[in-house]
Amino acid sequence: MIKNREQTKHNMDSDLGHGGNIYRLAEELKMHERKIIDFSASINPLGVSKKIKAELRKRLKYLDNYPDPDAKRLRKQLAQYHGIDPEMILCGNGSTELIYLASRALKPKSVLIPAPTFSEYERAILIGQEPATTEQRAQIRYLVLKKEDGFEIRPDEFIQAIQDKDCDMAFLCNPNNPTGLLLKRDSVMKIAETAKDLKCILVVDEAFIDFCPEETVINEIQNNPYLIVLRSMTKFYALTGLRLGYGVFPKHLTDRLKEYKEPWTVNNLAQRAAVVALKDRVYRNETFRLIEEEKRFLENGFKKLGIEFFHSDANFYLLKLNNAKEIYQMLKKKGILVRDCSNFRGLDSTYIRVAVKSHSENTILIKELTAIKETYWSAKKPLS
Repeated sequence: MIKNREQTKHNMDSDLGHGGNIYRLAEELKMHERKIIDFSASINPLGVSKKIKAELRKRLKYLDNYPDPDAKRLRKQLAQYHGIDPEMILCGNGSTELIYLASRALKPKSVLIPAPTFSEYERAILIGQEPATTEQRAQIRYLVLKKEDGFEIRPDEFIQAIQDKDCDMAFLCNPNNPTGLLLKRDSVMKIAETAKDLKCILVVDEAFIDFCPEETVINEIQNNPYLIVLRSMTKFYALTGLRLGYGVFPKHLTDRLKEYKEPWTVNNLAQRAAVVALKDRVYRNETFRLIEEEKRFLENGFKKLGIEFFHSDANFYLLKLNNAKEIYQMLKKKGILVRDCSNFRGLDSTYIRVAVKSHSENTILIKELTAIKETYWSAKKPLS
C-alpha cells in the first residue's frame, strides 16, 4: 500500500521522540540516571570496550586541538576495513547527520519511505526542503508494510512503488528499525540495480548491519552511481555519547555533499575511538556470542509469557501487546525504559520495542513482565 504525505496527516512533533532519554525518566522518578535500565536504546550491552576507554584517557590531553575536519586517518582506516576508496567516505556526528546532509545537498523531488521505519528520514526530507514553496517541496510516498507479512519489505513491491511514483530517492533501513527484520543482500541488490536503471538514489541505512555484517552492500557502491550506504558506530560499538557515523557515496556525489557539510562535526575522541574499534576483533566476536545467547534467552521468555514478538536480525525486538501503553507505564515506574512505538508511522499504541541487554538486565525485564502478566491474569485481561 502506497500513501503520500497529503493522504496520511501525521503529527511530526510526535516523531521527535526516540529511545535513550534516561534523563527525563530519572528526573520524573527522582533517581540517578545510572539506576535506569534502558531497553529503549538498542546499544551493545558490552558497553564501550576497554581498549577504547584506555585510548580515550590518553587522548584527553589533545582536547585543546581542533579535530581533523576531513577525518583523514579514520577514513583511511574505514577504507581498509571495507576495501573501498577513502574518497568515497564522509564521516558525521552520527549517521543521522548524513541523513540530513543528503536531503539538503541532493534535494530530491519524490521520496519513497517504508512504514514503519526510522522517523528521521521523513523529518530530514521535510526540514531539508524548507523554506521551499508547496510546489517545490519533495513529495514523500510511504510504502506501508503489513503486520501479516511480519513487516517484511518485499523487493518487487518496493521497486513498483519507486516506478509508480517516479521517485528520485528512496530510503531502505536494513535491518529495519523498529522491526529488526533484515532484507538479504541479494534482495537489496535487486532493488539497487533497478533504482540505478530508474535514476533513483537508494539510501541504504545499515546502522544495525554490524550484527549481520555479511549482508552489507557497502562494496557495491563503486559499481552503482545511485547507491548510498550509511553506517553507525554508536550501536554495535556503544559509542552513543560520542556520536559517530559515516556514509559511503559515489564519487560524483561527494563534492556536492561536502559543499553542504558543516566543519568539525566529528570530535577528536570520536575519531580516535572509531579507529581503535575497527581493529578490535575480540570485542566483535564477544558481541556476537553475547547477542546470540541473550536473544535466545529473551525469545524463550517471550514465548513462555505468550508475548507476540517479531523475528529480529538486530539487537532489539518489536513486541505487540494489547496493553502496551499500560505495560510501558508500569515498567517505567520500576525504572525500566522501553520504546513506545506509537509514534512510528505504520504502528500504533499496541507496539513496544526492547533492546537486547546484559543477562542480568534481560532477566529483570522477563521477571517484571511475568509480574505484570500475573496482574493482568487476575484482572482477566490478556497480555497479548
